[in-house]
Amino acid sequence: MKPVKNLVSIVFLFCFFSASSCKKESSTPTGTAPSNLVVNAVVSSDGTGKVNFTATATNAVTYDYEFGNGAIASAPTGITEYRYTLAGNNTYTVKVTAKSSAGLTTSKTITVTVNVTVTAPVLVWSDEFNTDGLPDPSKWGYDLGAGGWGNNESQYYTSRAENAVVINGSLKITATKEAYSGSNYTSARLISKDKYAFKYGKVEARAKLPAGGGTWPAIWMLGSDIGTVGWPACGEIDIMEHLGNDPNKIYGTLHYPGRSGGSADGANRVITNATTEFHVYSLEWSASVIKISVDGLLVHTVANTTAIPFNHNFFFILNVAMGGGFGGAIDPAFNSASMEVDYIRVYQ
Repeated sequence: MKPVKNLVSIVFLFCFFSASSCKKESSTPTGTAPSNLVVNAVVSSDGTGKVNFTATATNAVTYDYEFGNGAIASAPTGITEYRYTLAGNNTYTVKVTAKSSAGLTTSKTITVTVNVTVTAPVLVWSDEFNTDGLPDPSKWGYDLGAGGWGNNESQYYTSRAENAVVINGSLKITATKEAYSGSNYTSARLISKDKYAFKYGKVEARAKLPAGGGTWPAIWMLGSDIGTVGWPACGEIDIMEHLGNDPNKIYGTLHYPGRSGGSADGANRVITNATTEFHVYSLEWSASVIKISVDGLLVHTVANTTAIPFNHNFFFILNVAMGGGFGGAIDPAFNSASMEVDYIRVYQ
């Protein structure tokens, strides 16, 4: 019997070391990291603060830029333009991270010195939605799933063209009545997180809103630090919310500790033809004040201070929810409706 026992021990040890080896091997990233990363910057001499960046690397499929002032952007081609707005002659350390298709990265930093003499607001980022097809992946990602993250919503957010597509010069986010992964409706929630975020400036979004009881479209922003501090500590700026059960009433709201959920800091304004005509929803955001407007008419204003979390980077969210605690009852006759966004622009 002893030889059998030794044989069992040998088999056990073989299996143990094989399993350990396999486990170690599976945790090792595969693929080839980008190499030969080269970053160039051309600073405009017109005083506007514009800098044209170009990054190239072997085996890279996209590039992430950190501009040295808290702003970030993603550039699949490696080419991007950024405008610095701080007046005077300032030097920034810019970090560029090249990513491979396997997610492996290589980074490089450069310094740029920018002299800003023109301080009037300039367009620094936008999506004009002029290219048909899926939303631009360099600007937008997706939140996917059901329930609305605590809002008890009825839709399942997808990344399908049926729910979010650019066509005929506008982005269409469509909520549809259909059975999908356990939900009775589908829609889309686009986010610029990890692709574009900024602090202070003016936002304009021209949009036409969906009709139908239970629809809840929104153009809004969350603090980029939500992953570390959570909500509402990160801050939330709702530039536009609209309820199909209460047509034409536009909500502008801030959420932050002590003023969130049902006790949020907000107001509303009634307009006409919110679901049949385009209107411009805007945000003016500085270290001293936050103003939310529609068609140039003030909806809500809040004095900004260091006591509330609106002095760091925020990213965009565009979505159409169905039902939930704020959206309310869904009309049984509802089948489909879209929020159409002509453009969204950031000026600084």
